[in-house]
Amino acid sequence: MLLTIENLEVFYPDGTAALRGPSLAIDAGERVGLIGPNGAGKTSLLLAIMNGLHFHGRIALGGLELSRRTQVQARRLCGMIFQDADDQLFMPTLLEDVAFGPLNHGLIGPEAEGRSRAAIAAVGLGGLENKSAHHLSGGQKRAAAIATVLAMDVKLLLLDEPAANLDGRSKRRLMELLSSRPEAMLLASHDLDLVGELCSRVVLLDEGRIAADGPASSVLADKTLLEKHGLG
Repeated sequence: MLLTIENLEVFYPDGTAALRGPSLAIDAGERVGLIGPNGAGKTSLLLAIMNGLHFHGRIALGGLELSRRTQVQARRLCGMIFQDADDQLFMPTLLEDVAFGPLNHGLIGPEAEGRSRAAIAAVGLGGLENKSAHHLSGGQKRAAAIATVLAMDVKLLLLDEPAANLDGRSKRRLMELLSSRPEAMLLASHDLDLVGELCSRVVLLDEGRIAADGPASSVLADKTLLEKHGLG
């Protein structure tokens, strides 16, 4: 298994539970949609996989047990694309933004630049390397954020509402980009059409617990289940 999660618990500072023991596993190359109402714990789950939140339970990436000691190694295997692309884009140029991760993981300049240019080309932004990311359109910013993760040569993409605030054309380009990628994906979204097109499996999370886990075609077709959990 590429990702294994067992009995995961995350608590907010006030003691309220964000995650109440969900367990799941994801194979290499598998695309899994993570759906649920607001406050279900979707973003908390993604952040815990990145060791961005303190958690109880077990998370393993490629057999590597996630801990503070191993988080640098684990982050070579997975990367998160945040809902707001501006949270990931902060350097003067797009090329510098995308090269930031590889350089901080020890790649030398030419190797980091080559990998970054390849990632930029892969998301359709070739020729914009010297442009400020903040001057890009919303769809281009989302593609740029994905490039920052692809440049790390990860095996698992963690996507938090990747289509949020995108127009129809930008959303279609995003879907085409993601559908062409070989990496495994855990895609958290309220956009059930997006999830249905990109993911073969769906996990429904509500109140920090898994309410359903099965083929996308079955889970998304269960109107009673979706309505029960505020998704109808």
